[in-house]
Order: sequence, then C-alpha cells, then structure tokens
Amino acid sequence: MNTKRTLSLLVTLGMLAYGCSSDTPAPSTEADEATQTPDTARGPNNGLLLREDDFQVELAIFETGVPPEYRAWMTSGGTPVRPDAVDLQVTLTRLGGEDMIEFRPQGDFLRSTSGVREPHSFSVTVEASHQGRAYRWNYDSFEGRTRVDPEVAVALGIETEIAGPAMIEETVALYGQIVPDTERVRQISARFDGAIQSVGVTLGQSVERGQLLAIVESNESLQTIRITAPIAGVVTERTANAGEQTAGRRLFTIVDTSSVWADLAVFPADRARVRQGAKVTIRGTADGDVVESTVAQINVISGSNQAVTARVVVDNTSGALLPGTFVTADVAVAQHDVSLAVKRVGLQGFRDFTVVFAQYGDEYEVRMLELGRQFGDWAEVLDGLAPGTRYVTEGSYVLKADVEKSGASHDH
Repeated sequence: MNTKRTLSLLVTLGMLAYGCSSDTPAPSTEADEATQTPDTARGPNNGLLLREDDFQVELAIFETGVPPEYRAWMTSGGTPVRPDAVDLQVTLTRLGGEDMIEFRPQGDFLRSTSGVREPHSFSVTVEASHQGRAYRWNYDSFEGRTRVDPEVAVALGIETEIAGPAMIEETVALYGQIVPDTERVRQISARFDGAIQSVGVTLGQSVERGQLLAIVESNESLQTIRITAPIAGVVTERTANAGEQTAGRRLFTIVDTSSVWADLAVFPADRARVRQGAKVTIRGTADGDVVESTVAQINVISGSNQAVTARVVVDNTSGALLPGTFVTADVAVAQHDVSLAVKRVGLQGFRDFTVVFAQYGDEYEVRMLELGRQFGDWAEVLDGLAPGTRYVTEGSYVLKADVEKSGASHDH
C-alpha cells in the first residue's frame, strides 16, 4: 500500500472512529430520570426550549451588540413567568474547566451576570427552581472539537507543545543580492608581455592555489613564465588563448565563493533600527535552507533610491548562495520577553477567530486567541489560552479539516 493511500485510510478511520462530537443533545438515560434533555425546537427568542411538564425555560446565548451572555425566558402553562420568581443556574463543563453562570432579573427575562467565553463548546447543566419545585436539564453543545486516537495522531504528524513564556525576536525584512567578497577575488595578468604558449584551465573550472593556469614566453627574454592560481576558487573569466599576446591585459579572474557578501538595502524607515552586529537570517538558497550571520557594516552614503547598504559576510562553504542571487533577509532589531506565546505554525482560522487546538487526552478543541506581537516562529498570546495548556503545533490543519468536515456549528 502506498504512502498516500495509507494516510487517506488513517484519516478516514480516525474520523469515523474518533470524529467530532455533534451538537445533537444527548439522550436521557434511565439511570437519571430526574434529568431532562431539551427539545430541538427553538423559542421566539431563538433559544433552546427546556421543558418539564408545563414549566418551560427558553435559554439563549445573546451576542448582538454585547459580549456573549445567557438570557432566559420562563413560562408556566404557556403563561410568562416573572423572572424574579425563578432561581436559575447554568453550569458549563468544558475541556479543562467548569464555568458557573448566575442570573439576575432584567425586564421580562433573566440575564447572566457573567459572559459566556469562547469557545461555546461544553456540556450544559441547567438548574431551575420555581414555586418550590426543582428542575434540571443536561445537554451537550460542542463546536471546534474532535477526538483523535493517539496512534492516528502520530501517523498524521500531529505534534504538541506546552504554551508558556518565550523570547520573541522582532525583525525587519530587507532585500538584497549576493555579491562576491572582494577580498576573495583575484584578477590575474602576466608580469611581462609575451606570447601565450598554452592555457591549462577552462571557464567555470574550480582550481586550487598554485595550480597552473597558463605558460607565457616573454617577448624580451624569450624565457617561459608559468602563471599559477594565487587562490583556490572558480575561474569566472578567461580571456587568454594559446598563440595570443598578453599585451598587459587581464587574462583570468578567480573567485573564492566559500565566503560571500549579502548587500541589503536599508531604507530610511528602518535605518535607525538596523545596527551593526545585528543577527541576520537569509532566505533564498536553492535548497530552501536559511543561513545565519550578522551585519558586518552599514554604509554611510545612500544610493539614488535613498537606501544605504548593510553588508553581511556569509559563510558559503556549502555553495548554496550564488553571487548574483536575490535574497530576503530578516534582521533582528529588538527582543521581547513575553509571558505567554505559541508557535505560529499551529495557528489556524476558525469562524472569525485565530485559534490553536488545545489537547486534553484524545480530544482537541479550538481556543480563540487575542494575539500581540508576531515575529519569526512565535506569536504573543494576550488572551484566550491558559498558561501550561498543551496545544497543537505541527498538523493543526488536519484537525481543522476534521472539524470543518464534521459540520460542527456555532449553535446556541
């Protein structure tokens, strides 16, 4: 079985066996006859109808013009019940915690004294008291939640980390070009005019220091002169051919590309922030790797485009950076110690939010985030995630696809 088919099978099995929980209310059990489940019908305020005998509570999450909150309307025998005649409490059992929601009268309804935080994914317990009788309903309202077997998670490449403090390195993006290190370029001519008898190298050939390049016979002494490579490198220019006169001209150019320069354009908006010695990460290698170095010097004269050149000396023993290549570089300009951060690779879009998937055993659920600074691998979290939460980094897109496939909705 090929790899793609195996992965497809694992996804299918995982979603069938461990798929998302639905919003369908859980059925009542004989073991708990006192606990009622809600009807699927909606009331006039688009709330869920909770009935027992002739008493009914319509419970809705209201979020028009206000942060999400619960509101409840009560009737008995079809007649509205004054809100101050009912004691109501809602318990939301979440993955990783529990919220107790209290209510107070307002107009013709009860209004929760605290908001309903995202995600709206929980098991709901509603307890009401009216005219000395107690009522209780239980149901599930899940969104953005899925269950994945550990073996399937490993096969799908899902990885997790613990959310906590991090040092976020602020960077600015600069653009430039790889150029030869002029200290590693040699232009070679004959010391005396003469006839070129033979040439021992070709254009583009790699040579070692001391390797024979050409033999020239002096016009004055008729002695032969051996011209050798002063450095190791690549022959990037060859104008010498057997039978020609040297005539004082340049015969060869050799470039050692084991070290090159990245000349980066720094425009006025970033000039005060980019400093000598700053860490630089260069992207643009043929194999997609990144190369790190530091700013060696910054030119004090701007060009016609008003940018100054920041020069970065780059170790290029791998040969990944070819002179003439255009590159992008991230230059560090500040460091920020933040109390809570997550890896940006784990961020996903869900409804109108940016989320990560928090892990609780075999279950994964979205956490809506308020983000601060984002640079490099990290994003600062201002709200929406508790420190110490295990969340998904690699493979979060698989969970998002599972949740979207399940059709779990934001249902109130």
